[in-house]
Amino acid sequence: MEQDSLTLRRDGISATVVGQGAELVSLRDADGTEFLWQAGPEWRRHSPVLFPIVGRLKGDQLHHQGQTYPMTQHGFARDKPFAWAQRGPGSCTLVLTDDADTRAHYPFAFRLAVTYALDRKQLSVSFDITNTGDEPLPASIGAHPAFNWPLLPELAKTDYRLSFASAEQGPIRRLKDGLLLKTPQPTPVEGKILALSERLFDEDAVIMDQPASGSVRYAAERGPALEMSWQGFRELGVWSKPGGAPFLCIEPWHGIASPADFDGDFVDKPGLMLMAPGAKRVLSYRIRLL
Repeated sequence: MEQDSLTLRRDGISATVVGQGAELVSLRDADGTEFLWQAGPEWRRHSPVLFPIVGRLKGDQLHHQGQTYPMTQHGFARDKPFAWAQRGPGSCTLVLTDDADTRAHYPFAFRLAVTYALDRKQLSVSFDITNTGDEPLPASIGAHPAFNWPLLPELAKTDYRLSFASAEQGPIRRLKDGLLLKTPQPTPVEGKILALSERLFDEDAVIMDQPASGSVRYAAERGPALEMSWQGFRELGVWSKPGGAPFLCIEPWHGIASPADFDGDFVDKPGLMLMAPGAKRVLSYRIRLL
C-alpha cells in the first residue's frame, strides 16, 4: 500500500503532506521549530483545503437547476483522499477528480491538483482547478493554514501582530451562524498593523473582502516569524477559535460564505469563480519562514 504521507526537505526546512485532504500537517525550520498547529482538541485540523466552497451555504444546501444537494461548510475536498500524482524530495502533487460521491453533493466535473514545493526557505502551494465538464464550473477555493500562536512558547499571544504590505483601510465582514452578515464593519487594522488578541475573534473570523495587500507578516518582537504571500485570491480570512485556542489561521480565499439572505441557485452565489468548459485557474500562496 502506498504511503499516505510524504515529508519534503530542502534548504534546512521540512514540510509533511498527507493524502487525506491533500493537507499540510507539519512545517519546520532548520532549528526544528514547528510552525503549524498540530491538530489538538480545540480544532482537529492543520491546514485544510477549502473546495468547492469557502464558508457555509444557507441550510448547508446547494441548489442547482431545481435540485438540492447537501454541502457542508468549506466543501468536501478536505475530507477526501487525493491521489499522488508526483512525489519528490522537495515537491509533490496530489489530485482530486469528481466521482459519484462528489456529484451527490456537487453536480459538476472538475480536476483539482494541489502542489507543494520547497525552495529557498519557503513553501509554495498551488491550486490548479480545471473544468473537465461541458457546462460552466462554479467554484471557490481557499487555504486554511493554522499556525502555532504563540510561535515561541514563552511569549504571550498579544506579543504577536500581523503586518500587512499595504495600509488596510477597507471595512471587514463578519459571520453569524456561518453566514455573511449584510453590514460591513470598521476594520480593526490600524494602518498596516493588526494587533492580535483572543477577543478579536469573539465574533468569529475577521474577513477582508477587499484587501489591498498581497502579503502579510506574522511575528512578535523576537523569535520565529513568517511571511505569507498569495496570488489569484481575492479575500483574506484571519481566524482563531472564539473563546481562545493556541493557533492563528491566515487564509487566502477566492470565495466567501453565502450572504445570510442568499438562498438562490449556486451559480448566482456571490464570490464564485465561474469557469468555462475546459478552462483552468491556478491560485497560489507562499509561506516564508523568517
